Amino acid sequence: MESPPIQSGKAMLWTGRVLTVLPALLLLFSATMKFLMPPGAAEGFEQLGWPERYAVALGIVELACTVIYLVPQTAVLGAILLTGYLGGATATHARLGEAFFMPIIVGVVLWLGLFFRDARLRALVPFRRPI
Repeated sequence: MESPPIQSGKAMLWTGRVLTVLPALLLLFSATMKFLMPPGAAEGFEQLGWPERYAVALGIVELACTVIYLVPQTAVLGAILLTGYLGGATATHARLGEAFFMPIIVGVVLWLGLFFRDARLRALVPFRRPI
């Protein structure tokens, strides 16, 4: 017997949209800073152990993954790609003994945004069984 489709309420949809936009804005800002390299950004890259010459490439990857995440038809792929990207950021900070919780939080929020706005994902990853 097939279970009925999972419905989305307006509040759930809007919560999902907000939780999608917040990390996306942060990631778009981060990518932009990698392209512009304002004063201090080069030193930040060096402190993280990344040569400045990788900034544009990392910015392109970050921007591309974020755009893929924002397109509804490719949002799951974008979330998977961003999870990998943020995993690398987490590893970079952990390797240096720095606080590494921020990329994890961003990753959780972007998946929550997708979870709230996509009924297919909620059906795939149910937190409770439908009655």
